[in-house]
Amino acid sequence: MCGIVGYIGTADAKEILLRGLEKLEYRGYDSAGIAIANESGIHVYKEKGRIAALRDVVDTSEESEVGIGHTRWATHGVPSQLNAHPHQSTTSRFTIVHNGVIENYEQLRREYLEGVEMVSDTDTEIIVQLVDTFSKDGLSTEEAFRKTLSLLEGSYATALLDNTDRDTIYVGKNKSPLLIGLADGVNVIASDAMAMLQVTNEFMEIEDKEIVVVTRETAQVKKLDGQEISRDSYIAELDSTDIEKGTYPHYMLKEIDEQPFVIRNIITKYKDENENIKLDEEIRSAVTDADRIYIIAAGTSYHSGLVGKELIEKIAHIPVETHIASEFLYNMPLLSKKPLFIFISQSGETADLRGVLVNVKELGHPALTITNVPGSTLSREADYTLHTHAGPEIAVASTKAYTAQMAVMAILAVDAARAVGVEIDFDPLQELGIVANAMEIFTEKKEVLEEVAREFLSVSRNAFFIGRSLDYYVCMEGALKLKEISYIQAEGFAGGELKHGTIALIEEGTPVIGLATQKDVSLNIRGNMKEVVARGANPCFISMEGCEHEEDTVVMPAVHEYLTPLVSVLPMQIISYYAALHRGCDVDKPRNLAKSVTVE
Repeated sequence: MCGIVGYIGTADAKEILLRGLEKLEYRGYDSAGIAIANESGIHVYKEKGRIAALRDVVDTSEESEVGIGHTRWATHGVPSQLNAHPHQSTTSRFTIVHNGVIENYEQLRREYLEGVEMVSDTDTEIIVQLVDTFSKDGLSTEEAFRKTLSLLEGSYATALLDNTDRDTIYVGKNKSPLLIGLADGVNVIASDAMAMLQVTNEFMEIEDKEIVVVTRETAQVKKLDGQEISRDSYIAELDSTDIEKGTYPHYMLKEIDEQPFVIRNIITKYKDENENIKLDEEIRSAVTDADRIYIIAAGTSYHSGLVGKELIEKIAHIPVETHIASEFLYNMPLLSKKPLFIFISQSGETADLRGVLVNVKELGHPALTITNVPGSTLSREADYTLHTHAGPEIAVASTKAYTAQMAVMAILAVDAARAVGVEIDFDPLQELGIVANAMEIFTEKKEVLEEVAREFLSVSRNAFFIGRSLDYYVCMEGALKLKEISYIQAEGFAGGELKHGTIALIEEGTPVIGLATQKDVSLNIRGNMKEVVARGANPCFISMEGCEHEEDTVVMPAVHEYLTPLVSVLPMQIISYYAALHRGCDVDKPRNLAKSVTVE
């Protein structure tokens, strides 16, 4: 959620900041702003709405080589021009942008800022007012900044400008992602590397409770107590073309179509020269040594974790529990004696998951992160990482990251099974190749699914998805996709549960999408569909070869039963895309949602 950019160099900062913010639009936001510094002072421009609205209010005649920018997703205070970042102190000396949530901001206001008039409803303003207050007490800007951050409880990624020293940006971080980009005579700040690929591909990570004093030539890292730290940089393995839409009208459609290529990339990355699975021995040992695996995830990643549970239990015979991170964080169940925790996160920055990881580390349990961003916080702080190799995913509604997560878990399950001597006749690398082919065939049949969206979902206020076994988990994901981007109230249910309450919601014309890819329950789910049809539902049945009936709306190419969720989710994704498109919704940036959820 939210995004920060900063620039100090020799070029025009305005356009670099605005283009950087545009690259961060995928994270979700409701207002945006920039602050630039030049000889006449610090100039702040901010506006509610999209970056395009911000561009309209920026004074193009003001030139500057230094600046900070921000996209805001409202937590404290409604979306408005007043609450948008950057925020300034009452003296206008200091200007700040901030991601995160300051939990003790009211206490800090009472204790340190009595008599200081606040102009916004945000927790962020507390930070800049504290810096200003402490500087009046005689502290240098760096000292005031470090003291302020040491008082904060909660999460923050923040950048500060001082009007008396316009050639320095002060940066701090705790629990929220932030990077420093390095170049010759230029340094930048970004919540995500792709925001500043326009300037550099060399970045340096910032760890929690550190600050960085950034000038054109240096980026000095320090602890909050002032202790200096040496930190190596890394090269971001991103291609700027990966984050462009190309000929596609929307990122989501592009990313749906990229899924066959992602699966083939995963096969390549996890295959050795002998066509066997290539996996780190330490990861293998961590999985096989565990007496129980706890998968921790949220949203779409939670649905992939439910599939992962089935794969690991059925293939490797290791008990698995899948938990919602935000619940597990404050309500940890009784753990087994030798647990392994697997954290699944597209961004690797999900705040709920990181909270659980901190607790797990304190308990001394091993942790594995499955993520699309190997240098992310969860990746750095866990003991082990498996990369999903999906490439940048820009659309808020996840598609290719979801299928990549399941593919990697299938590989992990088979590797563990072989390590413990479980006899299996399932070669995930070979079967994933078949999955990629099936995906490719299916993505070429979008016109059928567009017609489904038009017929069933163009005016409906609600919809139900029903399935059994692995299909139930895919239905949960299908319902999430539909509600995320089309705003239709949609729910995914286990088919057998309908008659235990949910069937009361079925009325004349209610869309019900049924899914059948599992042969052992295919007849059962068809029986459930007949039950809702008898109550007036408008049925759409999606099946896989081997489970199909003549009247089915969509039939998918057959793949191994363990891997059906990788293919069966595609019609759900495509139907949701067209439903949102035909209802006039913003497909890539749905309202109220963020790509990277960095606050609890």
